[in-house]
Amino acid sequence: MLQVREAIVVEGRYDKNTLSQVVDTLILETGGFQIFKDPEKMALLDRAARRRGLIVLTDSDGAGFVIRNRIRGVIPARFLKHAYIPDVWGKERRKRRPGKEGKLGVEGMPPDVLEQVLRRAGATFLEGEALNVRSGPALTKGDLFAAGLSGRAGSTEKRQALLKRLELPEHMSANALLAVLNGCYSREEAEEILNS
Repeated sequence: MLQVREAIVVEGRYDKNTLSQVVDTLILETGGFQIFKDPEKMALLDRAARRRGLIVLTDSDGAGFVIRNRIRGVIPARFLKHAYIPDVWGKERRKRRPGKEGKLGVEGMPPDVLEQVLRRAGATFLEGEALNVRSGPALTKGDLFAAGLSGRAGSTEKRQALLKRLELPEHMSANALLAVLNGCYSREEAEEILNS
């Protein structure tokens, strides 16, 4: 598995699943056009971009470019890199019909193609070095449990309050929160967030 310093934003969960089999990094989803109605999600993308850089990897259809341009219009260019998948005609295995334009999306791309497009975009591949965002072992679900953010009475409310304070999407699960804490903050910063 390839380690990438930058966070990567994709359109949806199937794109994220495919990409997570190729790279080890923070992968965030726009939820398709939901990004237009969700300022908290855009704030999360901006925070990830400023902390470690952000690679935009959307489908090569018109909708993908609309989403890409929205991100480009909000997040300063110095924090962004753009990865473009090639136009490949066909349909994803899980779908009955091809998409509106008949092109494969990120989820339909083979691993070697995804690696190539990330390299062309200028992704920073870490060969044997750890992410500089982390300085110590990553937080675990046990840390969230110990902080009362999962698995306990009242943990949902406590997690909601933390998400609001961090300006993160309110529907973020404990696992997603864990990924953001590990992907955007050092161990010390994340522990301070949990303990405050």
